[in-house]
Amino acid sequence: MDWVTALPPSGDRSYNACLVILDRYRKSPIFLPCHKDKTATLLLWNRLISNTGLFDNIIVERDPKFTYALWTNIHRLFGTKLSISTEYHPQTDGLAEIMIQNLEDMIGRFCAYGLELKHSD
Repeated sequence: MDWVTALPPSGDRSYNACLVILDRYRKSPIFLPCHKDKTATLLLWNRLISNTGLFDNIIVERDPKFTYALWTNIHRLFGTKLSISTEYHPQTDGLAEIMIQNLEDMIGRFCAYGLELKHSD
């Protein structure tokens, strides 16, 4: 799980970030456009819990964007285990970084052609 930030605001809600989630078993990416603030955490739980339920283990990079205290409290509340990794760590296979590079490339191509990404809630 990681963030793509500093995106140009787009859509009717002016999203400026994207939460990237990669299910390591299905290897399927989930891209959630959002604002880079606390509402992104609500988006994460509302969108994922409703579709998949709680996870036994979530791996996030050691990054100030993910506030450690917030994640600790969330996981304590839900009874899950928080595992923090570093970028390109063998435990994560660098899958989130590869997916983010692909997403940034796609967004760049859309912007180069003057297209606008649409998001439906």
